[in-house]
Amino acid sequence: MTSVPVTLTVNGETQTCPPQTSLPQFLILIGMNPRLVAVEYNGEILHRQFWEQTLIQEGDRLEVVTIVGGG
Repeated sequence: MTSVPVTLTVNGETQTCPPQTSLPQFLILIGMNPRLVAVEYNGEILHRQFWEQTLIQEGDRLEVVTIVGGG
């Protein structure tokens, strides 16, 4: 049985990932460090405590912003 990839939009661009991919797994897949980003998930800021239980779904919209430290 072949799994159909999940299609979503990330920062305005179409991306795909395997079904049942958690948000942190997806961030790593696209080359981002989950500890250094903030995520807006379908229009709402998603608190980090919910990331592990959030599975990427067909049609999701993510805005991923890198957190920059400064002094």
